[in-house]
Amino acid sequence: MQEKLDDLAERRDQAINAGSQRSVERQHEKGKMLARERIDYFLDQGSFHELDMLARHRAQASGLEDRPYTDGVITGWGTVDGRKVFVFSQDFTVFGGALGEVFAEKIHKLMDLALKVGAPVVGLNDGAGARIQEGVVSLASYGGIFHRNVLSSGVVPQISVILGPCAGGAVYSPAMTDFIFMVRESSHMFITGPDVVKTVTGEDVTLEELGGAMSHATKSGVATFVSADEKACLDDVRFLLGFLPSNNLEEPPVENLGDDPDRLCPELREILPASPNLPYDMVEVIRHVVDDGEFFEYFPHWAKSIVCGFSRIDGQPVGLVGNQPKILAGVLDIESSEKAARFVRTCDSFNIPLVTFVDVPGFLPGVDQEYGGIIRHGAKLLYAYCESTVPRIQVITRKAYGGAYVVMNSKSIGADLAFAWPTAELPVMGPQGAVEIVYRRELQQAADPVARRAELVQDYTDKYASPYAAAERGYIDDVIDPAETRQKLVAGLRMLATKREELPRRKHGNVPL
Repeated sequence: MQEKLDDLAERRDQAINAGSQRSVERQHEKGKMLARERIDYFLDQGSFHELDMLARHRAQASGLEDRPYTDGVITGWGTVDGRKVFVFSQDFTVFGGALGEVFAEKIHKLMDLALKVGAPVVGLNDGAGARIQEGVVSLASYGGIFHRNVLSSGVVPQISVILGPCAGGAVYSPAMTDFIFMVRESSHMFITGPDVVKTVTGEDVTLEELGGAMSHATKSGVATFVSADEKACLDDVRFLLGFLPSNNLEEPPVENLGDDPDRLCPELREILPASPNLPYDMVEVIRHVVDDGEFFEYFPHWAKSIVCGFSRIDGQPVGLVGNQPKILAGVLDIESSEKAARFVRTCDSFNIPLVTFVDVPGFLPGVDQEYGGIIRHGAKLLYAYCESTVPRIQVITRKAYGGAYVVMNSKSIGADLAFAWPTAELPVMGPQGAVEIVYRRELQQAADPVARRAELVQDYTDKYASPYAAAERGYIDDVIDPAETRQKLVAGLRMLATKREELPRRKHGNVPL
């Protein structure tokens, strides 16, 4: 028996040290952690249970004579803050983290298990893409991962953490997951690298410019979150998991931070500038209202005219959406519509209530926006809200103009509760523009056009732009003192905790992609 146990111990040791000493040193020289180090840091201490440690490839191709255990990916389950999580970690020290048949089979098995038991999947990606020597087998194996990504979508949270290169077909699995984390200067995602780009298009571009974390965080909208280093990144993933349920049949975890639910927010009475044309920071509004001012922003570097993110109100995880008057006056454009739509659908998938703060002057005008499909992209946000069955509360702080007001979670598209501050304006369009259109002839003929315009603007504002006209018709449920905002949200979310709403039976809706 001892001989058998010694043999097992030897094989396990080989699996734990599957990469060469030189490749391990190079990984550390680059400031990167090893695959197992990442798992050990990410999961609760001593909670990891490994699967398929002794798996090896069975390919016969040149360059694959070595058959190291694990085949370049570590898979298994453990806990984060005591909650079950499945994790795979690609090992760059074994075949450069390239995916082959057995490598993929390990991930398939992990994803299948996670779907069966209803727990999140976190992928720590650090690999060179498909294993060239295994050819079409590698490509088909990627297909198996993609298929499972789709089956798991909206059922269990899927989080991709990019901790090295991620190229070619390998980027499409992360692209279908719920969240993508990247690390500055060490994470890269691209379909084709700089050399191919140079050959095909003649463009000179660096690796960082093409596929670096900040490029994807600011330009492409691929990277949801960016961190300074690997440990900060894994800390952020743990933090995010605290807002999410384990699966779509569970409620998000409640955590009482000790913030008084009856707390008033008198600071909000002073937050709006005197002029409706001056900006303010919607994030500041959000931080005053939520528990302990804690707000984890979603895509903070992209589509910044809208703010999305996770927080807690009365201990309950909530998804917050708000127009950002600091950026383009808080307009909806192509990118902000897509960002918010994605966020709203994510929250709805995982039973996270939605609170929407509205200060929107409309959609961004312009030829580029029209040709880029603002109609189609704006419809995505409208569709996302209309489809959502989680508790939905709207708070109008200032401008709520035209179609953009409707899109931003109005009562007419299914908001459960709608509140407005006394500063709210709910006209078809801004008073200035409306007066110019409706009273054009009168202004042309007026003895003093400037004075008459000012009178008409004031009259239009009083009649049509104040929140009271909307309150009279029930389009908003109450006009509230800004200081009461937190109290109203707490009471509303408590009331809506038992909300049940069923959509018509169908295969799936046809979201305007």
